[in-house]
Amino acid sequence: MKPIWLLLLCFGCGCSSASLKSVRDRRPGPFIAVMAAYPPEIEANESVLTEGGTRVATWRIDGIVFQHVRFEGHDLLLFPSGVSMVNAAMNTQKALDRFRISHVFFAGIAGGINPERHIGDVVIPEHWYHHSEAAYLNPRPDGTGYVLPDYFKPKRENFGFIFPDTVEVIREGMAKPESRETFDADPQLLAIAQKAIHHVPPIQLGSRTAELTVGGNGISGPVFLDNRQYRQWAFRVWKADCLDMESTAIAQVCWANQTPFLIVRSLSDLAGGQEGINDADRTERPVSRHASIVLREILKRLPAHH
Repeated sequence: MKPIWLLLLCFGCGCSSASLKSVRDRRPGPFIAVMAAYPPEIEANESVLTEGGTRVATWRIDGIVFQHVRFEGHDLLLFPSGVSMVNAAMNTQKALDRFRISHVFFAGIAGGINPERHIGDVVIPEHWYHHSEAAYLNPRPDGTGYVLPDYFKPKRENFGFIFPDTVEVIREGMAKPESRETFDADPQLLAIAQKAIHHVPPIQLGSRTAELTVGGNGISGPVFLDNRQYRQWAFRVWKADCLDMESTAIAQVCWANQTPFLIVRSLSDLAGGQEGINDADRTERPVSRHASIVLREILKRLPAHH
């Protein structure tokens, strides 16, 4: 049985699927990629972006549905990143390999780790870090710390035996890999987003109006974070507004392919900072729409030549 988000993507578009070979041969585009991880985010993006847009075509490649939507003079390519880092990296690269893509956007939810942010707020970070690239180390027998390998020079505070590390990366034009901590959103897209947020209609969650911010830090890793101590440590180390399971993987792939990107995250929960059960199950659907609404305003202001 097809998952509901796949049925929603295909229903009523009146388009036929193309084979993998024909997509490679035609190299359609250029497209602006619009990604989301899982059904609440995918459904929000499709709902918001097809309210003023037109479905044109769909392709199914390796089980992934790619949908062409024409919106505000732009050719968008909507598709799922999948949940977590490996899926997000794999599907971002798949799209870049199969289609001509000028920019990559993502809209979805995240956990808020900045104590000044609230559920429903929308953040658009400039810098993206891995929080789970790390060395897991043994304690010293005398209890005075941890046994560090000769190669490893810690750059950031550890969380017990977990010591954050950088990642080795390389791309076209580099003679050898380099160690990087951060992958940065495109400056021009950030500038457009900064202007666009002033045109977003007020977004309500209960009695509170969501706050929208551009800039700052975000962190990602292959974990659903619902732990107060880790949240406090992660904010102290990276001063990040949000934590999620896909964004830095997407950012790294875009860096490697020299493709500009921007990631919009609405806060569905406090990543363990709450009292009692996590809020994400209750908020994921309305809050997913917050990110999609903000993305819509950004796309409206993206110059047509993009």
